[in-house]
Amino acid sequence: MDYLWSPWRFQYMAGVTQGKQPECFFCDAVKGTRDEETLVVYRGKKVFVILNRYPYTSGHVMIVPYAHVAELNLCDAEALKEMMELAQRVEAAFRTNYGPDGMNLGMNLGKAAGAGVAGHLHLHMLPRWIGDTNFMTVTGETRVQPEELQDTFEKLRKALS
Repeated sequence: MDYLWSPWRFQYMAGVTQGKQPECFFCDAVKGTRDEETLVVYRGKKVFVILNRYPYTSGHVMIVPYAHVAELNLCDAEALKEMMELAQRVEAAFRTNYGPDGMNLGMNLGKAAGAGVAGHLHLHMLPRWIGDTNFMTVTGETRVQPEELQDTFEKLRKALS
C-alpha cells in the first residue's frame, strides 16, 4: 500500500474540529503585512488576490473584496469591476506560468451553494488541464499537488506585480 503525506492538512482539520478557525480568514489575512505567510499574492484598491491554502490544482487563487460582504448586490460596483480586471490579469498569469488547457472561475454564494466562507464574497480561479482529475480525487478523496504553495506564491506575485 502507498501513502501520501499531507501534514499541512491536519492543521486545518484540527482547527475546524476544535473551533480554532478565524471567523473570516480573508479579513484576518489582509489585516497584517506578512503576505508570504497569509498567501496574499496581490493587493489592489478594493480587492486582493490570495492563494487557496487547500487548492484543487496548482495556482488556485481567490479574488476577494476587502469589504466583508456576502452577496453581489452588497458589493461596491468599483470592487466588482476590479475583480473582473484582476481575473483578466490572473488569466494571463496562468497562461504564461502554467499553460493550462482551460480555467475554472466561480463563486459559491451561501452555505447551501457550497461556500466555505459564506460571509465573505470571493471568486475562485484555477487553471485546469486535460486529465488533471484522476482516481486519487474521485476514489481516494485526496489531491496530489505538484507544486509547493510557496513556489506558486512567488510565481503569481511576480506575474501580478
